[in-house]
Amino acid sequence: MLQWVYCRNEVRPVRTTDNSLLHAYSLENDKVCGMHFFKKCSVFKVVLSALLMVALLQLIYLSFLSKLHGKQQRYKYSELFGSKRNAQTNEKNSKRERLRYSLSSGGIFDSSGQYRVYKNLIKSDFSTNQKLDADPRSHHLALVTHTTINNLHHLDSLLERWQNPLSVAIFAHGQDVKFATAFVYALSLFCPRVQALVDFHLVCHSEEIASFPEQDREHFAGLEEQGCPGVFAKLESHRDKYKNYAMGRNVSYPNNLLRNVARTGTDAAYVLVLDMDMVPSADLHHQFVMMLMKREPAPDEVLVLPAFEIRHTRKMPATKSELAQLYLVGEVRPFYEELCPRCQAPTNYSRWINLVSKSSGPLEVAYMQNWVDPWEPFYIGAKSVPLYDENFRQYGFNRISQACELHVAGFRFSVVSNAFVVHRGFKVQGDFHSRKDEENRRNRLLFRSFKEGLKNKYPNSPRHC
Repeated sequence: MLQWVYCRNEVRPVRTTDNSLLHAYSLENDKVCGMHFFKKCSVFKVVLSALLMVALLQLIYLSFLSKLHGKQQRYKYSELFGSKRNAQTNEKNSKRERLRYSLSSGGIFDSSGQYRVYKNLIKSDFSTNQKLDADPRSHHLALVTHTTINNLHHLDSLLERWQNPLSVAIFAHGQDVKFATAFVYALSLFCPRVQALVDFHLVCHSEEIASFPEQDREHFAGLEEQGCPGVFAKLESHRDKYKNYAMGRNVSYPNNLLRNVARTGTDAAYVLVLDMDMVPSADLHHQFVMMLMKREPAPDEVLVLPAFEIRHTRKMPATKSELAQLYLVGEVRPFYEELCPRCQAPTNYSRWINLVSKSSGPLEVAYMQNWVDPWEPFYIGAKSVPLYDENFRQYGFNRISQACELHVAGFRFSVVSNAFVVHRGFKVQGDFHSRKDEENRRNRLLFRSFKEGLKNKYPNSPRHC
């Protein structure tokens, strides 16, 4: 008997007359066919699984690359403008937007039209919250200063001594305009003490425009990890780039404009105007506030702080007793003693040093001094004090001219007994830029015309310079 059996995708004939044998053959044949089908299916599953595994690995790899790229981009853009902590994101964005808003104004031109001024480029938390303070007299005294990028590193040690409001005007030229913008943003972002107390203002030439430092992140690699010390370390590396008065043949450092920008950039009732490389005695702010509780300076009075300079290797004295000890051994001397002793002589240093006064407690007026040319005292004055004449730039007569106007305007000069300011390092011949004498001669001529102008400005004043 001929039977047909299906196996392996084909039909095979089988001769038999026994149905049981046929059934057995069919069963055996089914096993063979099943095993072949199973092997074929297994290979297919293995191949399919391998393909799926490869596809899955590719997806995982692409996902990993995407995340890695995203992380690298976030890291790149967070070096200066980012933050690891999600809680800081809103604050960071807020600071960024405030800076963008300040820059979007394009600044304003000064009266000469030669400089562009960005007032309050970055405002401190103190100034921002001052508007909400119920006591309008809570902002008593601010320290006002000016600098270029190469001296901005002094801000760190200045804040160690003066832990109160500061108003800082920065002059930048050329590529330093973007650099300065990036640095003040980095300081406000990574230095809580700076953000809390310092208002920054930027001045540049009128043809230059400050912009948000989108492309300058490579200068700030690692700052998020290094924090505030890293920012000041980078500033320190630029300290020898040039001197403030030697930025270029056609670049004039507008010191009096900067002083005025910083002065008008604070809401403080009183200001102390210093150069960036000077520090006041410790607790000056507290002493002044205590003084105000007893008596306020008269409207026509300024409080003179004797000015000294200290050898570079010495630690800054905090109190009058510390300063007096250094003074007696020659490690501290009157400011400008070598370069222009007459510029500070009217302070009467020997009298001041020999005064018996407490280092703590409120400020006290020790004695009055009449102004004489060319005295240029450092002082605490009300915001109503005349501004500096902005025609004076570079070296010479910039502060003397303002002191001269105070004298003609009828101001009194009261020397306080237990507060002072100190300049870092001795001022010596040879430390100045090559054009100093040329600038001094030019400003001397300007000073003569300035004094003539005071006669018209104060026609009823019996005083003259």
